Amino acid sequence: MRSSDLSEAVTLITGSRKGIGRFLVEHYVGQGHRVVGCSRGPMEETIPGYEHFCMDVSDEAAVKAMIAAVGEKYGRLDHVINNAGIAATGHILLTPLETILRVYKTNVIGSLLFCREGAKLMKRRRFGRIVNFSTVAVPLKLPGEAIYASSKAAITSLTQILASEFAPFGITVNTVGPTPVPTDLIGAMPADKVQKIIDRQPVQRPGTFADIANVIDFYLRPESSFVTGQVIYLGGF
Repeated sequence: MRSSDLSEAVTLITGSRKGIGRFLVEHYVGQGHRVVGCSRGPMEETIPGYEHFCMDVSDEAAVKAMIAAVGEKYGRLDHVINNAGIAATGHILLTPLETILRVYKTNVIGSLLFCREGAKLMKRRRFGRIVNFSTVAVPLKLPGEAIYASSKAAITSLTQILASEFAPFGITVNTVGPTPVPTDLIGAMPADKVQKIIDRQPVQRPGTFADIANVIDFYLRPESSFVTGQVIYLGGF
């Protein structure tokens, strides 16, 4: 794919109803991409150039149906951005199995399904870019983040192994690890805990949606074909 072809790209974004996902929808629609996305609930408003699916990312049948619909309509899939994710905080001794399964189903199973099914469509054209999401909670090893951080640590292993498995098909797989950004997920955390994370960063400020989009833009570029299996943590980690 040439750089000029990015304006024709088909980009799939999970967790697209709000927060980072919603920003990315508008970001890539603005670049001329044909954008599809999904979340458990409907979008609050129609965005020209964007198609929405209501579904659970851990539902294998729903993921397969969405990818099939994209293939039927566009005949291609260039980018998958696995933004959908949930968090749970608290001491592991107080964390019920229901919470553990809910986090792992969304963060790990959901990402894995979209990587697998998306790559099947991408390999037809021998080109694709997959971007997964981690978090700085992984390198920081924060107490109270055992479930969330371990689910995102699994994404690192998934990214690195799939990078090798998908390389023969011209598909790269990389990960971005945001620092705290103003989303509902971060808003549920105590302000003092968020500030302690920021204080440990070499660049001591909250992240922005634009910071995240900048890294994803780099991963998606056709010229980034030699960049795969990488994890970029924001804020200096």
